[in-house]
Amino acid sequence: MGRWPMDGDVMRMVASGMVMGLATLLLFPLLTLGQAGGGESVATLPPEPGASATPAPEQAKTWDQTQTLRVLVGEDQVEEMTMEEYLWRVVAAEMPASFEPQALRAQAVCARTYSLWKMQANAHQDQGADICADSGCCQAYIDPQKATENWGDNAQSNTEKIAQAVSDTAGQVMTYDGKPIQAVFFSSSTDSTEDAQAVWGNSMPYLVSVSSPEGEEVPNYYSTVTLTQEEVEKKVTEAYPDADLSGDPAGWLSGMTLTASGRVASMKVGGVELTGGAVRTLFGLRSACFQVTYQEGKFTFSVTGYGHGVGMSQYGANAMAKEGSNWQDILKHYYTGVSIEKKS
Repeated sequence: MGRWPMDGDVMRMVASGMVMGLATLLLFPLLTLGQAGGGESVATLPPEPGASATPAPEQAKTWDQTQTLRVLVGEDQVEEMTMEEYLWRVVAAEMPASFEPQALRAQAVCARTYSLWKMQANAHQDQGADICADSGCCQAYIDPQKATENWGDNAQSNTEKIAQAVSDTAGQVMTYDGKPIQAVFFSSSTDSTEDAQAVWGNSMPYLVSVSSPEGEEVPNYYSTVTLTQEEVEKKVTEAYPDADLSGDPAGWLSGMTLTASGRVASMKVGGVELTGGAVRTLFGLRSACFQVTYQEGKFTFSVTGYGHGVGMSQYGANAMAKEGSNWQDILKHYYTGVSIEKKS
């Protein structure tokens, strides 16, 4: 962080002597140099007699710095903080700090927009909060001290990088028909995101399937879950007591249908028809884009991507940023027909 140059010390050397009975006083001012910001040298002169120092005008605060919200950080534990403070904690928890700056900016706008949408829903009003720190309900959240511990030697650079992403997009939100959108996001996609209708049964004009550029460079882009016949039987019967798991286990999971993006739309589990999302949850899969095989008493699920698939893919956003897209380009790609507006 830059700092103001310190006032130069003024040294005065006084030499006196008697020459031909006359006293002569010599004064030699010496001006020293101070450091400003990145090492630039600046000569600091003393003020003119009678002049009063005029303080620099205070920089106006951003909307993020004045807007406060109450965050449910634990059971019956609510903390009030500014939107800027909250967004730093969300971005640090939701997206790797190693991602491209433009991807982090896109994430900050998503988090800010989703926060406003969630606050308007009053989901935590009974708990005296506007939003919670549970990623399964609202957004992921991490305490700054915990984040710095996790980052180790990269703590300072990562802290500044995320703060910059929040600051550079201060007050920016996505709207549709003048209202903050439900700016959902997820980790990694197949070559297309999913339509909200296919996942949650509600159609939203800005949450439709679009292309996504990430691929095999994503960690664990392809994953495998293997369950024994007994494990599958236990999971299914506990969750769906009416399921019929008699007969050949190879037929327990059948009738798979796919969405336009290639994810599982529905399938029958023991005769009970479930959505792809329900099957994903039941068997602990990273996404609803999967294939399943049965061999030698074991079910093997081969999975692609991670997350529900709706809205912005975080790894896709990073790929777009690497290709030169800015945060506005990224958001308008993943959220169809939205406007970007600045709160003030």
